[in-house]
Amino acid sequence: MKLLNTSLVTLSLLMVFISCKKEKATLPPPQKNTIKYAKGFEIESYPTYKKLIIKAPYPNAKEQFTFILLPKENKTPLALKNKQTIISVPIQKIVATSTTHIPMLELLEAEQYLVGFPNVKYISSKKTQQLITQGKITELGNEQDINIEILLNLQPDAVVGFSISSNNKMFASIKKAGIPVLLNGDWLEETPLGRAEWIKFFGVLFNKEKEADSIFTTIEHDYIEAKNIAKNAVSKPTVLSGGLFKDIWNMPAGDSFMAQFLKDANTNYLWSNSQGKGSLSLHFENVLDKGKHADVWIAPGSFETLKQVENANEHYTAFDAFKTKKIYSFALKKGANGGLLYFELAPVQPHIILKDIIKATHPELLTNYQPFFLEKLN
Repeated sequence: MKLLNTSLVTLSLLMVFISCKKEKATLPPPQKNTIKYAKGFEIESYPTYKKLIIKAPYPNAKEQFTFILLPKENKTPLALKNKQTIISVPIQKIVATSTTHIPMLELLEAEQYLVGFPNVKYISSKKTQQLITQGKITELGNEQDINIEILLNLQPDAVVGFSISSNNKMFASIKKAGIPVLLNGDWLEETPLGRAEWIKFFGVLFNKEKEADSIFTTIEHDYIEAKNIAKNAVSKPTVLSGGLFKDIWNMPAGDSFMAQFLKDANTNYLWSNSQGKGSLSLHFENVLDKGKHADVWIAPGSFETLKQVENANEHYTAFDAFKTKKIYSFALKKGANGGLLYFELAPVQPHIILKDIIKATHPELLTNYQPFFLEKLN
């Protein structure tokens, strides 16, 4: 009898082992969602769950992070237990940390799931500000030093953050408390459409993939349409950008998304051949030598008038673009609390920004268009 029981136990264990092996062996290959421009993340679809893979969480990252997005009604596949960070979707409570996340939530009609945010006063959106007034979004302090105790009391399903390196003690503490932290790297994208495509990142968290795809398709269509309009220009004006900060001139590098805007607007950005995805740091003399005769000066900084430009540094008046009053700035369009709408809305409105630049550099192509972000300084 004892021998029979031992055999039965052995047989049962063998069947479980075979079952596990079968489950692992029969997992179908994933179906990748169509991510056309963004390089910082991927989405893989399986029959009962999805994988969100963040490939570029911070500059020069050598690691990537994978999250299993599991519908609340589904059981965790045996092959994934204790191996991956699992997030139940759709998310019901989320903490965001950048104003650029707000428009994406609103476009997906998911702003009601936002329960916490650092420095809520910097949010320009009236829609989200109303939720703050109603006490539905909690102030979390400074984005670099979030009040973790308050955050933990909110019990969010996930925190969407951003970081400049792997050494972020604040996010490490949040993860240690059992709350998934997803580092959003939209700001690292090299192209305007790459940044905008991160709306799909939010879409998959709220089971709104179709909505995200539809919104992005519209943005993409309008952007390409504007780009094609710019191709009809008969000339390519030379462009200068950026300005001085403590005697160093900062301007977009040749591989940055702003340089891509200027390229797609069919302009001759004088530093388009420089390398780098971020900013260039140059001495004034070098900029003056190359950019003195530029036709247009775009995004000189926070200036709102030509007088402010002149008062900031008399050397600015040496540029032809100052003399001909062809300086255009993103600094004039502000929200109710003084925040620049460009910084908040730019990632999801690249088509509008491109049209603004086309209007400034090729006004004959968009005769009836009224710029939204980029305005001429007077």
